[in-house]
Formats: sequence, C-alpha cells, structure tokens
Amino acid sequence: MSIRPVKRIVQSRPTIEGAGVRLRRAFGFGETSDYDPFLLLDDFRNENPEDYLRGFPWHPHRGIETITYVLAGTVHHKDSLGNSGLLGAGDVQWMTAGSGILHQEMPRGNLQGKMHGFQLWANLPSSLKMTKPRYQDIPSTEIPEVIDDDGTRVRVICGSFWGKGGPVDGIAADPRYLDVWVPPGKKKRIPVESSRHAFAYVFEGAGNFRDASQPFGVLTERVGAEDDTPVREMTGNRSLVLFDSGDEIVVQAGEEGIRFLLVSGMPLKEPVAWYGPIVMNTQEELHQAIAELQDGTFIKHG
Repeated sequence: MSIRPVKRIVQSRPTIEGAGVRLRRAFGFGETSDYDPFLLLDDFRNENPEDYLRGFPWHPHRGIETITYVLAGTVHHKDSLGNSGLLGAGDVQWMTAGSGILHQEMPRGNLQGKMHGFQLWANLPSSLKMTKPRYQDIPSTEIPEVIDDDGTRVRVICGSFWGKGGPVDGIAADPRYLDVWVPPGKKKRIPVESSRHAFAYVFEGAGNFRDASQPFGVLTERVGAEDDTPVREMTGNRSLVLFDSGDEIVVQAGEEGIRFLLVSGMPLKEPVAWYGPIVMNTQEELHQAIAELQDGTFIKHG
C-alpha cells in the first residue's frame, strides 16, 4: 500500500451566496482540475438565523449534480418540475440537474437556531449533460454507519466502504462520499483507489494527515520562533486537505478526535465551460444555455 502525500491544505474562505447566506467555500469557481470530477464544496454553518434565513431562492442548474448533506437544522427545497421536500439532520439529497432545472433551497435552523450542512457539486460527463433531471432524497435512517474496533465511525453516503454500500447510486463519476469520525489519539488508515482524486474536509476536532515524507503531519514554519525549526501542526476545523496519488490515507486524531468528509471520484478529464450553476464543455454550449434561460426554453423535461 502507498500512502497518499498531502498535496495542499487550505482554509475554507468566507463568502456570501444566494440571497445573502454567509458560508465558507473550501474550493470552487476557479481552477478545479485537482478536484475533478468535483467542482465546488460549501460549508454552510451558522448560529445566527439572519446569516442564512434568506436562503437560495429560485436559480437554474444544468450539467452538474448537487449533493446536499444536512447535519443540523432543515432545508426545504422545491423545483420547477413540482418536486418538494424537507431535509433534516443527517439527511442527504443528491440532485442530478442534467438538462436543466430551476431550484430553490431555504434553510431553517434547529430549536437553538443552528444551521449546518454541506453542498458539493459534481460535474457530469459530456454524454450526460442533457440527461433527464432526477432526485435521490435519502433520509438519515437509510445511511449505513460502520464502527471499527477502535471506535472509528464512518457513515457511507455513496460508494462502498468496509463491506457497506451507500444508498446513493447511479452516479456518473462513481464517487465515494464518507463522513468519518476517528476517536481521540487514534491513527487510522483508510483505503482510497489510486485512480481517484481525493480530498478530506475537516469540520470537527483536529488531526494530522500523514504521508511518506512527513511521518507525523504537515510541516509548517513556527510563527514567532527564535529559529526556523519547522513544526508539525494539527489540521483543524474548516480545513480542506487535498491528497496526491496513492491508495490509502493515514490520519492521526488529536486530543478531541477528528471528524471529516472524505470524498473521492474518478476524474472526467473533460473541458469545463462554467457560468455559475451552469457547467458545460464548450463556450458555445454555455452561451446556448444562457440564451435558453433568457427565452424560456431552458427546461427540457417536464
């Protein structure tokens, strides 16, 4: 087995989306070839309702899949095809926008006013850009959780892991989407197929993601030290870890344990023409989509 080196660690950045929702963006709307087939990851986490209640009113999607995973609060969604539903804590919605859909998502906090969830965008290959839209709404009770002898817990949202298969299926990029908790002080090896791009997003606790050349974590410079001796810092809350090639990752949990999303998928290696929530392969296709949105012919499947 070869350990995946850490290629890069970045902190998610504050941004505002929708009608004024304050969130953190881990990656997106830039050079995303390292994350192919994934395009964007947002962490919407707030305890002040004013920061999220205006939500994400009606907006179009084409050529992508959006994956919403709710941890606290609820998200009410509706679309132009007449679908409507409510996502609660632990629920997942995997929406294949395909040829085009108009969609809205309105978050509401829990009894304490807390809202927390993630939205991941996955690209569709050119052969499926104009496929018929579909939903997979997955309640929390249908998402399997596996627990290892050392207390490590993994929710399997999509793909297979430790003998369990996630409920989401038929996804073009054949992704694996895991919610991983490693207990305090424990070290865990997690296999990831070498043919896939992979990243981890830490949202609770802290830990070190080891690679072959840095056996105890990621080296950073000591701030304010009298010398330039490098130190090994913990990777913590709202940090995204992008892995290089290999067939497993290793994580060493800190004193409070560590919880993170571990996402991997087969790269499409196709050109990307991108305008907001519309992602095609060429500028011509993109201009056509925008023109159809303006003249009312955007929706292809009723």
